[in-house]
Amino acid sequence: MLRALAFAARHGRAALVLGLLAGLLLPGLAATLQPWLPEMVAGLLFLNAYRIGLRKAAGGLADGIGTVKAIALLQVGLPLLALGLASLFGVAQTPAAVALILMLSAPSVTGSPNITALMGHAPEPAFRLLILGTALMPLTVIPVFLLAPGLGGLGDVLRAAGRLIGVIGITVVCAFLLRRLTLPQLREDQAKAIDGLTVIALAVIVVGLMAALGPALRAMPLLVLQWLGFALAANLGLQALTFAVMRRRAGSGAVPVSVVAGNRNFALFLIALPAATTDPLLIFLGCYQIPMYLTAILMKPLYGRAALRTEM
Repeated sequence: MLRALAFAARHGRAALVLGLLAGLLLPGLAATLQPWLPEMVAGLLFLNAYRIGLRKAAGGLADGIGTVKAIALLQVGLPLLALGLASLFGVAQTPAAVALILMLSAPSVTGSPNITALMGHAPEPAFRLLILGTALMPLTVIPVFLLAPGLGGLGDVLRAAGRLIGVIGITVVCAFLLRRLTLPQLREDQAKAIDGLTVIALAVIVVGLMAALGPALRAMPLLVLQWLGFALAANLGLQALTFAVMRRRAGSGAVPVSVVAGNRNFALFLIALPAATTDPLLIFLGCYQIPMYLTAILMKPLYGRAALRTEM
């Protein structure tokens, strides 16, 4: 079993591509998995926390100020900048602008530590950004929603963020406790097996996330392609820009921060805001999964050079 899971870990990028294809080509399976997305995402977070453990997760607390600064930039500075530019050009109410502002206001996706690890970088900084960014979200969304009231009700977002914090807190604490009781010292082969299990979980989750995209692609292919281009530019472009700015300042932490910068838990707003605001963004959500799950392939050449420089 350990060897089979290690095999999945070694071929993680291929597994993610297969998951994307399955989501597009198997709409029945995607529709079946879609209702289970919250539970699957919580399971993925559990695996992340179990793999990293409390000791490594808390190992970066000395750099807590740096993590808070990164979150302030990613979840407050960037969405306010996008809002300002959109208002300047008179497009703040367009679906594309709303999608971008909401994306930038969201914390990291649950899979960012896994994506970071697939490219050979330490997942712990991405995990800390995920946990702390989610915990601070009730504060970071306030200035964005106060300056852009057309996005929806702030109260709904805060309540949804509170529920998310509760789920994440319980999941992470349970994972840390179980790791302490079962595998306080994780061997390399055991770590690889857990990595393989998380890759499988990611590949299954993306099938459900793509449930709305397959039918839309068949009914409105041109619109889907337009949203896909926008999603690619927003996700991968932001990663490349963040990495260009941070690689000389953050050292080995530049890659996790860059991965988090482009890969956000945008779906949180779909359960918090009114349908009138979110319905036009459902195609974007499906398209957004594509650069997210292809990050480990498309960004590997750029981030790989960073790993080589660090080793040197």
